[in-house]
Amino acid sequence: MATPNATGNCPTAMKASSNGAFQNENPLDYALPLIILQICLVVVFTRLLAYLLKPLKQPRVIAEIIGGILLGPTALGRSKVYLDTIFPEKSMTVLDTLANIGLLFFLFLVGLELDFAAIRKTGKKSLLIALAGISLPFVIGVGASFILSSTISKGVHQLPFIVFMGVALSITAFPVLARILAELKLLTTDVGRMAMSAAGVNDIAAWIFLALAIALSGNDSSSLVPLWVLLSGSGFVIFAILVIKPILGFMAKRCPEGEPVKELYVCVTLTLVLAASFLTDTIGIHALFGAFVVGIVTPKQGPFCRILTEKIEDLVSGLLLPLYFASSGLKTDVTTIRGAQSWGLLVLVILTTCFGKIVGTVGASMLCKVPFREAMALGVLMNTKGLVELIVLNIGKDRKVLNDQVFAILVLMALVTTFITTPLLLAIYKPARKGAPYKHRTIQRKDHDSELRILACFHSTRNIPTLINMIESSRGTGLKGRLCVYAMHLMELSERSSAIAMVHKARYNGLPIWNKIERSTDQMVIAFEGYQHLRAVAVRPMTAISDLSTIHEDICTSAHQKRVAMILLPFHKHQRMDGAMESIGHAFHEVNKRVLQQAPCSVGILVDRGLGGASHVVASEVDYKIVVPFFGGLDDREALAYGMKMVEHPGITLTILKFVASRGTLKRFEKGEEEEDEKKEKEIDEEFVRELMNDPRGNESLAYEERVVESKEDVRATLKATSKCNLFVVGRNAAVVPLVNSTDCPELGPVGRLLSSSEFSTTASVLVVQGYDSAADTRPVVEDDDYEQSSREIGDSTV
Repeated sequence: MATPNATGNCPTAMKASSNGAFQNENPLDYALPLIILQICLVVVFTRLLAYLLKPLKQPRVIAEIIGGILLGPTALGRSKVYLDTIFPEKSMTVLDTLANIGLLFFLFLVGLELDFAAIRKTGKKSLLIALAGISLPFVIGVGASFILSSTISKGVHQLPFIVFMGVALSITAFPVLARILAELKLLTTDVGRMAMSAAGVNDIAAWIFLALAIALSGNDSSSLVPLWVLLSGSGFVIFAILVIKPILGFMAKRCPEGEPVKELYVCVTLTLVLAASFLTDTIGIHALFGAFVVGIVTPKQGPFCRILTEKIEDLVSGLLLPLYFASSGLKTDVTTIRGAQSWGLLVLVILTTCFGKIVGTVGASMLCKVPFREAMALGVLMNTKGLVELIVLNIGKDRKVLNDQVFAILVLMALVTTFITTPLLLAIYKPARKGAPYKHRTIQRKDHDSELRILACFHSTRNIPTLINMIESSRGTGLKGRLCVYAMHLMELSERSSAIAMVHKARYNGLPIWNKIERSTDQMVIAFEGYQHLRAVAVRPMTAISDLSTIHEDICTSAHQKRVAMILLPFHKHQRMDGAMESIGHAFHEVNKRVLQQAPCSVGILVDRGLGGASHVVASEVDYKIVVPFFGGLDDREALAYGMKMVEHPGITLTILKFVASRGTLKRFEKGEEEEDEKKEKEIDEEFVRELMNDPRGNESLAYEERVVESKEDVRATLKATSKCNLFVVGRNAAVVPLVNSTDCPELGPVGRLLSSSEFSTTASVLVVQGYDSAADTRPVVEDDDYEQSSREIGDSTV
C-alpha cells in the first residue's frame, strides 16, 4: 500500500508509459521508462562493484549488497534530487513487485538445485556440525534480542523478534559458501565436503525457522492464528508432494534426453510456481515459500530440470534479482546507527554472530575428531551470509518486527561476516597443492610395460568420440592395468545459479574419482563407463569446476596428484562443416597456454577433425594411419614415443618421417650459439631413433622413411603428400623454421600450425606434443600433509 505523503494524501498512481519528450512529458514521471532506468542503473553499478572486488576474491553477493546500500539513503540517496528523480516514493511499489517476482523465480531455481537425496545421505559428522552451527548462534541470537529490545528496539513484540534474531544469526548462505569453496579449490577436501553437507542441512533449518517466524509475526492478536498458519503451510507442502510433484513428474518423463522440452511444459511449470506462491501468500507464510517448495518437488533427473534452469536463470539472476538488493538497500539507512551505543551494538552483534557460529562449529568438529585447523576453517565457512539473510531481514522489516536501526545493524552484520570469510579462510586453511615427486612424467620410459597414466580433458560431448578413439589407440596390447585414463570435464564456474548444481557434482566428481555408489545419469560419464566395460582400460571420469582464469591449476594439480605422464587438451578451435576452424573462446586458448607453461608432465593438444568419425570405433574396426614427422628435439622425441605406444594396437600403422636438412635448413640454432649443444642434441636424436628401430613393438605396422629437404617448401610438400592419414603426432618445438607466415596459435609450434590449417587438410587430426623437461621444472615438491590425507581419504571412499 502506498505511503501517504506530507499532505496526508496518497501519491498519485503512475501511468505506464509516456508520449515522449517531444510531447513535453518527462519519461521519469511514468512507470515503464523509470523502471527501465532503475534496472539499468542497478545492474551496471553492481557489476562494476563486482569487478572491483574480484581481486579480493569476494562473491558477487557482496557487491550487490554494497551496491544496494550505496544507491539508497546511506550514500547517493542523501541527495533529495537524486532520490526523487531515480527512486521516487511513488515508484517503489512497482520496483518492489518486480524485485519480488525475480526473487520468486530465483528461489524456484534454488529449490531445483536442492538435492534431498544428498542431504539424506549426510554423514553423522556433518549433521552434528550443522546442528551445533545452528543451535548455539540461535541461542546467542535470543540473548542479543533481549539486549536490543531493551535499548534501540523498545516496544517490539518480543516472541517474533526473538525468532527473527535467532534465525538471522544462525543462517549459513549455501550458494555463497559453495562459490567460495569452488574459487579457493577446496571443494574436494574434507573441509569442503563437510561444509557443503552442513550448509545444506542449515539451509533447510533456516527456512523452517523463517516459516515459524512469519507465522508468529502476524497482526492478529489471537494465539490460534500462528497455529492455523503453520498447519495450513504443512498442508500446502503435503499438497505439493501429492499433487504438484506427480504433474511435474508426468511432464519430466515426456522430455527424453537429446530432445527439446515442449514450450507448453515450461509454461505450465512457471504458472505452477506463481500459483503456489499465491497460495502460500494467502496462507500467510509469504509467496517465496510456494516457489521454493515447487522447486524442491520438481524431478531432478533428466533434461527437464536443466532446461528449466537454462531458460530462466540469466533473466532472473542477471536483471531481476539485483533489483531485490537495490530494494533492500533503499530500506537500509546506515546513518540511523548513531552514537556510541548503536555502534557498540553493531560490534556486539557481529562478535556474537562470529562467536556463536565459530565456537559451535569448532566444538562439534573437535568432538568428531576433526583437526583444529580444519575445525576453525569450518567455523569461518559456516559464518557466511547471503541472500536468504536479506530475505529474513526484509520480511522482518515489512512486518514491523525490525525497526530501521536494527535492520541496518543486521544488514551490516551480514555484509561484514561474509566479507571476512575469504581472507580469514586463506589465513587459517590453505592446503598446499604441490605434489611429491614421481618417476613417469613422460611417455618415454625404459620399462614399456609399466602403467601409462593420461589425464584427458574435454569441454563438451563434441570432444568425447575422438577422445575415446584416442584412448583406444593408446591402449597398446590391451593388457589389463597398462593404461589408466582420467577423463576430466572442464566446466566454467559462472555466476549463474546453476553453477551450484555443478558444485554439488564436483563434491563427487572433483579431484578424486567420481562416486560409483549411485550410477550417474550424466551422458558424458555413461560414455566412459560403457567404454571401460568393453576394454581392459581404467577410465575414471572427473570434473573440474573453476573460473577459466584459474582452471589450469585444477588440471595441473590433478595431473600431479594422479601422477600422470601426459595431459591431453582439446584445441580451442573446432572444425565447421565447411572445413574452416572456429574458436570456442579465447579463454580456453589461454587455459591451454597456461597448462603448457605449468604442467608437471608432458602435454598434448589435440586438433580434432573427427578421428574415427562421430562415434566410438570398436577395437576390431580400428584402422588408423598415423604419421610422426621427426625433425629432432625433446618434443619430437616425446611425440615419437607416443607414436610407438600407439602402434602396439593391431589396427594402427605408423609412418615415421625423419627430415634431414641438406644445407642446415632445419636448424633452429642462431649464429653464435654453441655448436656443442646442437651436436649433443643431434646425437641424442639419432640414438633415440636407433633404439626405436630395434624396438620389437613396431614389427610390420611400422614404416620408417628419411627425407632430405632443402627448403621449407620441400617440408610442406612432403607433409602434404601424407595428409590423407588419420592422425599426425608432432612435437611442439620441432627443430625447424616456421612453415607458415601466421603467428596465430604459438602453442602448436611451427609444424602444428601448418598441419592444423584448413588449407593443409580437413580430415587429418593433429596431436601436438610438448615433452616434459625436468631441467626447466623449478616448482617446489613439498606436499602438505593435510591435503595429502584429505585427497587419499576421498579417493579411498570412491574407488
